[in-house]
Amino acid sequence: MSGWRDHAACRGEPTDLFFVDRGESGAPAKAICARCPVRLDCLADVLEHPVRFGIFAGLTELERRPVRRIWRRAVAQGEDPRAAVAEAVAS
Repeated sequence: MSGWRDHAACRGEPTDLFFVDRGESGAPAKAICARCPVRLDCLADVLEHPVRFGIFAGLTELERRPVRRIWRRAVAQGEDPRAAVAEAVAS
């Protein structure tokens, strides 16, 4: 690991917390993400390299869909997608 991943709150946590089965709670993973200092880096990474399953940056795949639309719109308009997503997540 290198870069932002070295500072991720999930580092060393069991990965099965972030890949829950239908009907299971993702709350433990989301709680870890909520205190993560590199949450936006994680979100940008999963938007740049889509993953269909799992909780990343505190969001499930379903919850990432609207954020992915913001990302794609910013890219299409020549804007900084990270800034657009950070602004959307903050509001």
